[in-house]
Amino acid sequence: MCQAETARVGYVLKRYPRYSETFVVNEVLAHEAAGLPVDIISTLRSNDGHFQDCLAYVRAAVHYLPSEQPKSQDFWMEIGRAMSQLPDLADSLEVALGHPARDVYQAIHLAYHVRARKITHLHAHFASTATSITRLAARFAKVPFTFTAHAKDIFHNSVSADDLRKKLEDASAVVTVSDFNRDFLQATYGVAAEKVCRIYNGLDLDKFRFVVPKQRAPRVLAAGRLVEKKGFGTLVDACALVARTGRNFTCEIVGTGVLEAALQAQIKQLGLDDIVHLLGPRPQMEMIDLMRTAAVLAAPCTVAADQDRDGLPTILLEAMALGTPCVSTDVTGIPEVVRHGETGLVVPERDAKSLAAAIARLLDDAALRVSLATEARRLIEDHFDIRHNAARLRDLFERIAHPEARPRLTTLREAV
Repeated sequence: MCQAETARVGYVLKRYPRYSETFVVNEVLAHEAAGLPVDIISTLRSNDGHFQDCLAYVRAAVHYLPSEQPKSQDFWMEIGRAMSQLPDLADSLEVALGHPARDVYQAIHLAYHVRARKITHLHAHFASTATSITRLAARFAKVPFTFTAHAKDIFHNSVSADDLRKKLEDASAVVTVSDFNRDFLQATYGVAAEKVCRIYNGLDLDKFRFVVPKQRAPRVLAAGRLVEKKGFGTLVDACALVARTGRNFTCEIVGTGVLEAALQAQIKQLGLDDIVHLLGPRPQMEMIDLMRTAAVLAAPCTVAADQDRDGLPTILLEAMALGTPCVSTDVTGIPEVVRHGETGLVVPERDAKSLAAAIARLLDDAALRVSLATEARRLIEDHFDIRHNAARLRDLFERIAHPEARPRLTTLREAV
């Protein structure tokens, strides 16, 4: 697709930029490096206080849709204006029934942008708001759309099965980030999910150079938003158990979130002030340095009470690429990457005792760290190189744009 001069893809996001969504930036940068023109369209402006260094390398134009709730008069005036600018809009408005007025309003403006910029394909990240607006705009502007489903947008209690089914049916293809997610969607939604394929998120491996972890300071690192699904409360409990064995170690947790005060209180209550430290957010290059020198990367992910969970945390992929041994849990797609005893250690979720034992094992056993890290890097190179995975996504876009140019697929599994 990158060879076709007329091809231009619009990436639709709820908010851009986001501190935690480096996987989106990785994907856009890989497309740009391959010559595919990309526009970024955001439904809302960022409300993050920190940003990643990699944003500076994105060349794509960023367009923000009007985010205010439209007044009734303005909404209907816009519908009238759109009738003259978007051919056959009246025949497409049925798809908007039941949607909030702001979604329809933003979709109309996205359709204007598609036509003005000659965008040939829309791709949204997350199956929630961004895909809702993309689905409508694609219909209004008469271009195909795809989306990537991650985790919260699949599993959270707030997900409407009827709404997600419509998106699965109407998309030209659907991408998700793990085999676990794909299998869940196909088992849950049946025929509606037959177009779902798995393409892993990827990393720029030139930026994540492998370092053999034979000599590492006794330091445990964790990173992510301070929310229930990350399992950091279990990690703090595990650190208390490791500390009782007399081992000299520290644990650093990078990130910010609603549980910051609760975690700080837990650390104080357990007498871990000199061992466990909340570092707040850190830019990616500093995170790379922290990961490269840690003995253990802990990702004690769990299924939250609202059914939110991680799909496949990017922090695991980054640590594995850098040569830092990982311990994580058997949640969603994590065991596809952290294979127990082969590329890392896997423990049950919310099990502080097992997590403590795995951390202690990695702190003590340099040979184990080296063997796990070596196999982990091999797996990352084979399956998570962003150049290869973004190329698979572009190939998917090309198949949609020119189905006659490729053999007909019986399922989209064959596309990847």
